[in-house]
Amino acid sequence: MAELSKQHWSAERYAATAHFVPAFGAPVVELLDPQPGERILDLGCGDGVLTEKIARLGATVVAVDAAPDMVAAAKARGLDARVVPGQSLAFEGEFDAVFSNAALHWMRPQEAVLDGVRRALKPGGRFVAEMGGHGDIASVIVALTAVLARRGIAAGPLNPFYFPTAEAHRAKLEQAGFTVEEIAILPRPTVLTSDIEPWLDAFCEAFLRGGAGTRPRHGAARHRRAVAPGLAGRGRALERRLRPAAVSRQIARVAVRSGNSATQRRRCALAPGSRAR
Repeated sequence: MAELSKQHWSAERYAATAHFVPAFGAPVVELLDPQPGERILDLGCGDGVLTEKIARLGATVVAVDAAPDMVAAAKARGLDARVVPGQSLAFEGEFDAVFSNAALHWMRPQEAVLDGVRRALKPGGRFVAEMGGHGDIASVIVALTAVLARRGIAAGPLNPFYFPTAEAHRAKLEQAGFTVEEIAILPRPTVLTSDIEPWLDAFCEAFLRGGAGTRPRHGAARHRRAVAPGLAGRGRALERRLRPAAVSRQIARVAVRSGNSATQRRRCALAPGSRAR
């Protein structure tokens, strides 16, 4: 059964707090190596910044995302964007490649996503993506877990993320019928140029609203204020803020191909990535 993220995605908030995400996705577009005339699916397109870049290289791109506000922002760029959860892809052999940046780690169960990607690809098609890997934002999750535990709330059931090891994700890809050509965890420290509290709102809503009862906004603000000083390393005062914050991010990068193909391309890669979007 599809497990849709409870995170609320606002295109305006995302643009303000996560502008670094598409910037980090540029190397993944290079791995994709889109060719004029190719038909490409952008899975978890967000506001369409990278979708637009791929389209400008001459490919025909269909963009999908589970968040209506993000899809509306992508449509405003003139893109073919559709509200479709990654677990519910219904395409059959339509695409030369599937691309995904900083989105797959929000999608559970991963098996449903990968099966849909495989079906969407033409024989020999490639899957190029990047996603959060094992250890991604570990310090943030530890801090959130500690704050919630002090309030008698278990963080485990609230955790929306899928951050696999390279070995675990390789196994899922192979089970889905992909040939894995490359997979690796790449450390990538990310420095936030603003307070961490907007970042927590943008990406950790499930934790912040956990156990908030009838006053979710009040509870979220209380959790958020408690977490920030721990991440700053400046004591536990609730009013302390973090500026700037370094978020340790681990990304998984993979090269995969769907089925067998007599046609060899110059580059084929899947790099499951991070949106933490």
